[in-house]
Formats: sequence, C-alpha cells, structure tokens
Amino acid sequence: MRAEFEVKMTTGKMYDYMMRHTFTSFAGIVGELLGILLVAGFFMYGQWIYLAAGIVCVFYQPVALYLRSRRQVKNNEAFKEPLKYVVDDNGVSVTSGENTESLEWDKMYKAVSTSRSVILYTGRINACIFPKEDMKDQKDEVIRIISAHMDPKQVNIR
Repeated sequence: MRAEFEVKMTTGKMYDYMMRHTFTSFAGIVGELLGILLVAGFFMYGQWIYLAAGIVCVFYQPVALYLRSRRQVKNNEAFKEPLKYVVDDNGVSVTSGENTESLEWDKMYKAVSTSRSVILYTGRINACIFPKEDMKDQKDEVIRIISAHMDPKQVNIR
C-alpha cells in the first residue's frame, strides 16, 4: 500500500488544524464555555461588562488562531513550496525542497479528521496535515494505510 500527494499549505488549511487542535483541548473548551456563560450572565443580570467579556472570550481565540495561522504559513520556509508526502507501510515521508524526513508508524501519536483534513499527530502538538482537497483520489488509500498501521484506539477518522 502506498499513496503519494503534494500539499500546498495555506492559511485556511493551517487554521482548520489549529481550530480542531485548540477546541478539542481542555483550555479551548473552558475558554469558550466561559465566554458563553458570561454572555448568559448579561441576559440574566443585565450587566454590560458580562456581555463585553463574553464576546472577547468567544471571539478572541478564533481570531487569534487565524492570525497565528497566517503568520505561520507566511514565515515558515517549509511552506514556501508544496510538501510532498509518501504514506506507505513504513510510515510517512515528507519532502520539502531537498530535505526529506521520515516517521515510522510506531512514532505516530493519533490520527483524526475534520471536514477538510486528515491530521496525523506525530506528537502532542506536531502533526502532518493532509488536506482532503490535496489528497484527491488518494484520500481513501491514505485512510486505509493509517488504519492498518495504527492502533484503532488512536484513529478517529470519519
């Protein structure tokens, strides 16, 4: 089994990853819940400060993530050219320019999906982002390879 594809990283693709990563973490969930509670507090008690603080809590994180995504794509040299991925029985290889890095399956942390991407975590924070639009007809093969080589408890791809 083998799949090859290129990924041209964009702000939108990075933002999709960052939103999924942040809003499935404890801090991301708590931040949004706090914002919602503050807005609810405004409706219950009529205090404008609750509304202002709630709006800041609810909208700050997504806006900050978008700006960070844009900055990361713009400033990271690896994203200047398309990343060439090879997913096979040995693991995942990524080539950027003349540099190639390979990761074996036993080094993978977990695999998840969003509506736009398949995300293969190589650590708690770092990941390979496989946008579905870039994988094209290779998407099903990539998912099959990931599922065959990782523990089912580590794979949450829909």
